Amino acid sequence: MRKLAIYRNKEYAGILTEKSRTEYTFRYDDAYYADTNKPAISLTLPKSQQEYTNAVLFPFFFNMLSEGVNRQLQNRLLKIDEQDNFGLLAATAQYDTIGAITVKPIEQ
Repeated sequence: MRKLAIYRNKEYAGILTEKSRTEYTFRYDDAYYADTNKPAISLTLPKSQQEYTNAVLFPFFFNMLSEGVNRQLQNRLLKIDEQDNFGLLAATAQYDTIGAITVKPIEQ
């Protein structure tokens, strides 16, 4: 099981967990969820629900990944399996992303 801390504008928003390659969860942090002034991280992950599950990496997070030749180059340079979307997200979305969301791996 792998986990990523999800930040919105450098503020901790929740945890994305890969339980297996066919089971993913996103859970809003209790404090973030309870604060009505803090927006949802995505329109597809509204704060109407605190925990979400999906059989594939949520499209919101998948769309943060590079495509085509750039993705192939990242996979090769970082030695990440081409099918490992979660691993690529962990490696490439920590610092400079388009938008407000960044991730940080959680060591277990």
